[in-house]
Amino acid sequence: MNVPTEHLLILAAVLFSLGALGFLLRRNLIVILASVELMLNAANLTFLAGARAHSSVGPLNLDGPIFALFVILVAACEAALGLALVIAFYRQKQSVDIEAAAELRG
Repeated sequence: MNVPTEHLLILAAVLFSLGALGFLLRRNLIVILASVELMLNAANLTFLAGARAHSSVGPLNLDGPIFALFVILVAACEAALGLALVIAFYRQKQSVDIEAAAELRG
């Protein structure tokens, strides 16, 4: 079954929009990090759809998948670092609410 590229781009736009809404509207740090991951995965889907749409340029066009692989690697590092920060924040404040982070500005 061959899924049209337009459907992949629509799915990526929906995923990115959901991630942006979660990032802007939620107060929990874990949900905010998950929303950022969702936006990065939507960008990956867009890169792969673009590579698939332009694959007729050459017999082996790997620009999109290689770029998506680098984005996945950066997202994994971001998730590890973000989770470490959330754990350190929770140990200090006993909460993962964003409002408690405002007290750290001092």
